Amino acid sequence: MVRLLLNGTPVDAPEGATLLQALRAHGLNVPTLCHDARMQPASACRLCEVEVDGQERPLCACATPVAEGMSVHTHGEALEGYRKGLIEMLARRYPGEIPALDPDHPFHRLLLHYQVPATGPWVPSKLDESHPYLRLDMNRCVDCYRCVHICEEVQGHSIWKVVGRGAEAHVEPGDAGRLLDSPCVSCGACADTCPTGAIQDWARYRHGTPITWTRSVCSYCGTGCELEIGSTSDRLVDIRPAQDAPVNRGHLCVKGRFGLGFNDAEDRVTSPMVRRGGEWEAVTWDEALDEAAALLLRVKEAHGPTAIGVLGSSRGTNEEAFLTQKLARVGLGTGNVDCCARVCHAPSAAGLGLALGTGAATNSFADIDLAALVMVVGANPTENHPIVGLRIKHRALKGMPLIVIDPRRTELAELATVHLRPRPGTNIPLFQALAHVIVNEGLYDHPFVAARTEGFEAYLASLQEWAPERAAATCGVDADDIRKAARLYATTGPAYMCNGLGVTEQVQGSDGILALVHLALLTGNLGKPGSGVNPLRGQNNVQGCAQMGCEPKRLTGYQPYDQVIAKHEALWGPLPPPGLDLLEMLDAAGEGRLRAMLVFGYDLYLTTANAHRTAAALAQLEGMVVVDLFMTETAKAFGTVFLPAASTFEKEGTFMNGERRVQRVRAAIAPRGQSRSDLDILLELAKRLGVGDQFQYHSPEDVWNEVRKLWTAVAGVAYHRLEHPGGLQWPCPDELHPGTSILHAKTFPVGDRAQFRPIAFHPSAEVVDEAFPFLLNTGRSLQHFNAGTMTVRTENTKLTRDDVLELNPADAAALGVLDDEEVTVESHHGAFQAHAHLTDRVRPGEPFGIFHSAKAFVNRAMGPGRDPKTHTPEFKRTAVRIRKMVQA
Repeated sequence: MVRLLLNGTPVDAPEGATLLQALRAHGLNVPTLCHDARMQPASACRLCEVEVDGQERPLCACATPVAEGMSVHTHGEALEGYRKGLIEMLARRYPGEIPALDPDHPFHRLLLHYQVPATGPWVPSKLDESHPYLRLDMNRCVDCYRCVHICEEVQGHSIWKVVGRGAEAHVEPGDAGRLLDSPCVSCGACADTCPTGAIQDWARYRHGTPITWTRSVCSYCGTGCELEIGSTSDRLVDIRPAQDAPVNRGHLCVKGRFGLGFNDAEDRVTSPMVRRGGEWEAVTWDEALDEAAALLLRVKEAHGPTAIGVLGSSRGTNEEAFLTQKLARVGLGTGNVDCCARVCHAPSAAGLGLALGTGAATNSFADIDLAALVMVVGANPTENHPIVGLRIKHRALKGMPLIVIDPRRTELAELATVHLRPRPGTNIPLFQALAHVIVNEGLYDHPFVAARTEGFEAYLASLQEWAPERAAATCGVDADDIRKAARLYATTGPAYMCNGLGVTEQVQGSDGILALVHLALLTGNLGKPGSGVNPLRGQNNVQGCAQMGCEPKRLTGYQPYDQVIAKHEALWGPLPPPGLDLLEMLDAAGEGRLRAMLVFGYDLYLTTANAHRTAAALAQLEGMVVVDLFMTETAKAFGTVFLPAASTFEKEGTFMNGERRVQRVRAAIAPRGQSRSDLDILLELAKRLGVGDQFQYHSPEDVWNEVRKLWTAVAGVAYHRLEHPGGLQWPCPDELHPGTSILHAKTFPVGDRAQFRPIAFHPSAEVVDEAFPFLLNTGRSLQHFNAGTMTVRTENTKLTRDDVLELNPADAAALGVLDDEEVTVESHHGAFQAHAHLTDRVRPGEPFGIFHSAKAFVNRAMGPGRDPKTHTPEFKRTAVRIRKMVQA
């Protein structure tokens, strides 16, 4: 610590802190206009100048580091007069009526404090109301350039430009004219930082500053960004990033920042409903719950508990997921319980588990900042996990080597040192070839392999068939590029690896993850900062939902059944054996063995591959109870009871992000209409199923405390410890433990040595031919999320379509298709329609379909291919043909 004097008072400040940080930490408010703690000091506005003894001139507090013995004076008469003069210069061209109409902005408060009137004109041509979330009134701009700097330094873009020189210099959104026409990604950081409202959220402009701010966690992807929810009179108004959050560090993406409109969408269902005579009828909660319980008990009595399947929601809380699997096993006696991890990252858990003994991310997002190299495999994080993607992007822009493995030329691929573009479905040959180079060139970490692994010789033998030249022919990747990437990864450490669904949603998804773990083991990139194998989880609590036991062969903590069943039965009584996963449930339904389902927050019909087969199976059910916010495609087609659920803005609990971080979720508003939390619904169902005595919980914390009893890795994660920013990362075995950011530092859950395993390549059955000449890949976009249940009910629909097919211009020319024209995409299994977007991000013959639209219903064209270990569908490779839609 450094000792200094602030206005004569001795204080301590951390070494390396700026004077501004020290002043604010001790309650001294020095004005600023150009400063934002998320950015490097600009020292442009000069308002924060302070007098320092021994210095000839005042110094900018934002850019001056504290020093031992420094004596600082902040509000002398000369300084205050100087500040007033600076503000008067700005006020001469500032519209006079604006401050009184919108007094909450920092600059307006300064005008009031210094008693300076604004006297400038308001020019209509400086107003831009084109964007659905951001209103621009550049009459208000005071040229602080915070928007310019935050866009460059935090978001990694350069949307805002300083145009002109001298007195004519001003800020514009690039060359686009209108903000909506610019490449803006709508993160809202410019509005967050703007001190005048020149760039302002429409919500704030229309409804004013929220009265109440509630800290919680984002309900979109698995990054786990902390945010503050603004509300007024029990209505959602705004969302802003939590400035002190370790995960997102004061930033959000377009979905987390603006995607709240679904909460009050017109078609949200807020009353319980029962289908009678083919039509939905609103009923009381008691009627709906009685009907739901009667269905489940009737099927159990007639066909046995194995005739019932239960699906937990990855959008719910940990506590709700835990009670979902407990209700399935204790209340219904069935082991048929699963969640949407089945169709995304189940192979990540399987592959990591096979080699290391646990299926979770080995490291933390903070390790990106410590890595000497990052390798992104089958993921597009700047769109699908934008906050993580930005961390990687910033490192790459500063010169860090980056390897990207992806068929598409993504934003990160544009920055990559090496970009490998394998044909969809050929990951195994490519990963094996990378290992082949590392081993045969002697680049592997001999001491690590000798001391901390086993099975190396058998694994080594399995590599020999995959020399780079052979892999190149199979994958469509140049052999020299394979060598370059292998050498770079092996010799540039520590190396951080992250993967997405481009690895897992393949017929060899689990083997693909295992092959990536092998690369980390070969190079010693485990158990240390800046390294590891780290799946980028898709939904806000998909990690937690599976971890809580919504998995047929695992119990609480994703612990193997045989290892912990005794502990669970000691608390719960006898449990059923392991049951069916989601895909097996669908198979069983099609065969008449599964008769009823209880589905929480999961549109399985829309999101499961081979939709025609899914529909045929679900049509055989005697009934389905759906718990959701909206009448999903699943509920519309197959639901018989609908129970309206509270959103994550309306309930308490915890989420678990993709780096094993448990964080508090807090209610900002009351549930809409008659909606109830999944937790409340589960307790009511338990009573009606005759097991209410085993569901005596009075709060989410009560539920979490039972989780802590059954899973020692979170025994130390008490609710009171989650009040600080960032929560805690497990393992955290006791309340004195700080949490664990890096796994496998000394040992592995499988023992002292991790396991190398031979891998053989099994090609996909999806093969292009003359009739089906294109190889379709599918995935998400930045502005939308998964099935679109939330984002298509927001203004995000004004930013981009939700039914896009990316098509190479050469393919489009051959087909006679123009940009934004509607096309039909047809496979052996079905067809869908989408709007073509012509781009060279995809190669000829490899279109990419965005799957958010229920109208498009991309999964109608997906086939039956599955990973044999986890049954995860093959979403990433389908042989298709494309034809232009004929206009009527």
